[in-house]
Amino acid sequence: MDFALIMVILLVVTGGIWLLDSLFFRKKRPEGEKEPWWVEYPKSFFPVILAVFMLRSFLFEPFKIPSGSMIPTLLVGDFILVNKYTYGIRIPVIDKKIVDINEPGRGDVMVFRYPYDPSVDYIKRVVGLPGDTITYREKHLYVNGTPVSQEPDGKYSYVEGGLSYVQLSRMKEDLGGHVHDILINPDQPNAHLEGVRDFPHRENCTYSEHEFTCVVPKGNYFMLGDNRDGSSDGRYWGFVPERNIVGKAFLIWWNFSDLKRIGTLIN
Repeated sequence: MDFALIMVILLVVTGGIWLLDSLFFRKKRPEGEKEPWWVEYPKSFFPVILAVFMLRSFLFEPFKIPSGSMIPTLLVGDFILVNKYTYGIRIPVIDKKIVDINEPGRGDVMVFRYPYDPSVDYIKRVVGLPGDTITYREKHLYVNGTPVSQEPDGKYSYVEGGLSYVQLSRMKEDLGGHVHDILINPDQPNAHLEGVRDFPHRENCTYSEHEFTCVVPKGNYFMLGDNRDGSSDGRYWGFVPERNIVGKAFLIWWNFSDLKRIGTLIN
């Protein structure tokens, strides 16, 4: 069950008991008699639940990074904070936007609901805005025909799945003013064509052995992982509709394995 829905149910139950006690039950109790536990506990928990609900729904929500698709920007085990209001204020549970604030920018690290299973949250980098033509050719990204600045930055190694030692080429990429590191494996194809799904607006994309090109439809965004050859992203399942946006990742607030990452801003 969705966490926001659980919080709403708890708010209704605890707040309802508090309200009923204030209007009816309290008047019938003898003066000085202690509140019964089924009134005392909901009244105690209601303000806490309300504070958590408001914080997570409209301000900041924590997430844990479960995979290596955003290495080296985000590592497996990073706990991050996501700004819930920067792209607009939404009604919890139904996720209906009621206030527009900002639009996602090219280069933002964004959390969104996976188009094929909205109960699952994904995190990737925004590379294509509505109307953009995105091309990925020979490990190089092009936006509207212009190559994105990319400079070699040595090698990067990590252990994958606790068993495999992986060494990749590290590049500095400048995407819309967001200078960040990406990883590429020159021995891997631009996309594994057998993994491409039949997604909405699939006709906007063309694939070949050496490149793929997608035109981002209105109201949608195109996402890639920074670990380009270790990421399930828009190359395989298409576009992210605006309604699936959760928020912008901005801070690593904890990592049990590397305390030095605490407080790192996400670029």
